Amino acid sequence: MLIKIYPENPNPKAIEQVADVLRKGGVVIYPTDTVYGLGCDITNHRAIEKICRIRNIKPEKANFSFICYDLSNISDYTKPIDNTCFRVLKKALPGPFTFIFNASHNVPKLLSSNKKTVGIRVPDNDIAREIVRVLGNPILSTSIHDEDDIIEYSTDPELIHEKYEDLVDLVIDGGYGGNIASTVVDCTSGDFEVLREGKGDLEMYL
Repeated sequence: MLIKIYPENPNPKAIEQVADVLRKGGVVIYPTDTVYGLGCDITNHRAIEKICRIRNIKPEKANFSFICYDLSNISDYTKPIDNTCFRVLKKALPGPFTFIFNASHNVPKLLSSNKKTVGIRVPDNDIAREIVRVLGNPILSTSIHDEDDIIEYSTDPELIHEKYEDLVDLVIDGGYGGNIASTVVDCTSGDFEVLREGKGDLEMYL
């Protein structure tokens, strides 16, 4: 199913429809402020396994991100974050970053693995954030990759739908996506180490 949602003013009924699919264990493709993502409710183990099958990865090896509405609930999934780090997060988010933290005990329970770290995203995209807000907890997410050697990420929601319609429950058309992924920043040592340069420029917030 392909559903159109406008990012400027996401239709509450459409957002509720997406949240309902997620609550029932569905897998959705949705826009972010960078590339399109493949996501599910983090509390649904079957849905997580389904995403792993779609991406052909093992749950314990997967580098998933948690898409959060804001910073209010990230402490549920991370070990304590110091004040300096938190100040940078407040300035940089919502934005095109994935921050890697030491995971709290909640994360292994959610992912049935021994993951020691967790990636946190608060995308600057109202569709993604409203879905999370209405759902009531974060979405587990991974980027949609393209097999094309030149284009790393799929950007056209209609083409994404054609490719994935038999694999996922719902694709959101939120307009063309980007093809530059988020900047990945490792915060596990207390410093900021950029692991992957992406759309976000961390220097602006340090």
